[in-house]
Amino acid sequence: MADTAEETPERRAFYDRIDPQNMTPLWSVMGALITPEPKSGCQPHIWRYDEVRPAVMESGSLISAKEAERRVLILENPGLRGQSRITTSLYAGLQLVMPGEVAPAHRHSQSALRFVLEGHGAHTAVGGERTLMEPGDFVITPNWAWHDHGNLSDEPMVWLDGLDIPIVQFFDASFVERLGQDEQPVSRPDGDALARYGEGLLPVDHEAQGPTSPVFNYPYERSRAALETMRRTGDWDACHGLKMRYVNPATGGFAMPTIGTFLQLLPKGFTTQRYRSTDATVFVCVEGEGMTTVGDHTMKWRPRDIFVAPSWYPVSHEVAEDSVLFSYSDRPVQEKLGLWREDRGNA
Repeated sequence: MADTAEETPERRAFYDRIDPQNMTPLWSVMGALITPEPKSGCQPHIWRYDEVRPAVMESGSLISAKEAERRVLILENPGLRGQSRITTSLYAGLQLVMPGEVAPAHRHSQSALRFVLEGHGAHTAVGGERTLMEPGDFVITPNWAWHDHGNLSDEPMVWLDGLDIPIVQFFDASFVERLGQDEQPVSRPDGDALARYGEGLLPVDHEAQGPTSPVFNYPYERSRAALETMRRTGDWDACHGLKMRYVNPATGGFAMPTIGTFLQLLPKGFTTQRYRSTDATVFVCVEGEGMTTVGDHTMKWRPRDIFVAPSWYPVSHEVAEDSVLFSYSDRPVQEKLGLWREDRGNA
């Protein structure tokens, strides 16, 4: 793409004349609109859990979950401050529910994921079913599904929220509705969705009700066991180690229509080849210890640390011990639009 056209006094006078008509010449801005490679204000960054946890806990003494509706500290990318974004297209925040609290029921057009970081025994209710939440669990709130959170345990519960808020904002398609009561009526037994759809079986007359997985809790215990079984083959990918994606069992597609979610195992001493893709990615360390280089930025991480790799930045991981990373990105959207691209080992 050619550089922006050279300015002349005649051209500037022309621009001034058409400006009141709300017009701008393409040739004056084309270089910024259509770039040779992705350009973004998104920057590599890491939030170390031990450093941010005190602020999360302090928020619990400042406002209740009911008053806040969702007591969350947003993780803002340093290159996108004030926009409530961790990447250009995705949102992230740390949500705290204290013992005895309920985050009231509502629904919205945004899709949400919860990745549990700390605590045992709190629950999320989605579509009339409750599910208990344990560290490492990946929980889905489909768009326009009633959901509330409660904590009947004796310890704080913290999880990472990931939402497609910027995508929905881009399309001017945001809606929210409040139920008017703290908790929705429970109409299905705990574990119903997993038993009904997550055992390699589907009800004989099942018809998909939407693009989101009918399983809304993917327990870490099951996912981790699958990785451990698969490692016996030694079939390690040079760029990813052993990386799996969470799927909708009814379609085989991504578990969420706008957010791709992944879990990968990196064995002790493993260093990945440099890799880049167009989907900016949020990572969470679940187990282990290591470091990730994103462009020229190296970040050391431990369990519950959260870090981000912007679009088209080369990424490589190096681990000191067996490590597990959860990650999410906007890859499903990019794939549907024919935009997703990757570069393996040549970045």
